[in-house]
Amino acid sequence: MQSAWIDRDADAAVARYENLGRDLALRVYTTRLLGQDPRLVLHGGGNTSVKTRLADLNGEDVDVLCVKGSGWDMGAIEPAGLPAVRLAPLLKLRAREILSDEEMVRLQRANLIEPAAPNPSVEALLHAFIPHKFIDHTHSTAVLALTDQPDGEALCREVFGARVGYVPYLMPGFGLAKAAAEVFDADPSVEGLILVKHGIFSFGTEARQSYERMIALVTLAEQRLAKNRKPPSSAQNRRPARRGQRTSRRSFAAPAACRTTRSTAPGSALCSTSAATMR
Repeated sequence: MQSAWIDRDADAAVARYENLGRDLALRVYTTRLLGQDPRLVLHGGGNTSVKTRLADLNGEDVDVLCVKGSGWDMGAIEPAGLPAVRLAPLLKLRAREILSDEEMVRLQRANLIEPAAPNPSVEALLHAFIPHKFIDHTHSTAVLALTDQPDGEALCREVFGARVGYVPYLMPGFGLAKAAAEVFDADPSVEGLILVKHGIFSFGTEARQSYERMIALVTLAEQRLAKNRKPPSSAQNRRPARRGQRTSRRSFAAPAACRTTRSTAPGSALCSTSAATMR
């Protein structure tokens, strides 16, 4: 993959949303870059966030998490698609042992800066619990083609090494948010997280850093897949013709990156490839 960041386009976004501040403007810009690449947003999945300060309805500046709202298309998102939620109440939730999805939604809505804003992503707490300013999450086809193998975590460790943390599969929600935060706390130097059979997170102190870390990590997955798509030798292609059957020269076609299927997890998608192609 190649970074699609262009300085003049980023500057134009900052100018366009000047009244909302640089943080949110660049969050909109890089979210669109991710959302416009179908290799990253399989079935429309993914979300982004930024931690910043905004004025509440009383005109007081407060720390907020602006996170993708449910139903918004990342490729055409506007600032309204990144509802701002008071950050402090979200961080307190990490001390809870359990939190149902219904409670989580109610608490998030109760702390929206704009009451009429859309529901924050089901993964909003994961974005809140990771302390980085900018966080990106995609369902990259190439990453899923690795992690959805029977030995997917081991394959991912070969590809990404210590650059990322590895989170076992859990349904999106409170439990996944806590598990991801624990993995991050074990090594805060990581550039992102691999959520097994789910997707990939990247993060950074700047919008460009988080976005380009996503591009770099996904590129590693693509390179591993390309390495395993080699044409068979000519000897492997030679098969004796059955009586009455005309022989023909067959051209090699690289296997599809993955066969996609809907996941049971809300907003996610799984894809799988033959494990044999990954060895």
